[in-house]
Amino acid sequence: MNGEMFRAAYVSRAEEAVAEFWRRRDAQPSDPFFTIGKVTCNFHSPLKLGDVVHTTVGVSKIGGKSAGFLVRMMRGSEAVAEAEILWCACDAESREPVALPEELRDWLYQYLD
Repeated sequence: MNGEMFRAAYVSRAEEAVAEFWRRRDAQPSDPFFTIGKVTCNFHSPLKLGDVVHTTVGVSKIGGKSAGFLVRMMRGSEAVAEAEILWCACDAESREPVALPEELRDWLYQYLD
């Protein structure tokens, strides 16, 4: 691929960034189980081996039963890619959709883009 990073690696990095984002918050007993409902990625400039990438995560959507995250990847001042990941809240056993707890919604609002 001409020395360019595989496109699936961008999604992997985005998922790692969202996981790191969640480390800012201690897990609560009321937290639902989350599953990924959707991932989209817009590519702006290819990455090559050795490129240093700065990644930021913001909350793009807070729904009744889901939360969306926008992951921006930058090489210096140049946009490399943007990924949007939608997490859907569900019951850990039945996997049925459940509402986001109010305290979780409140926490997410501070990161809303």
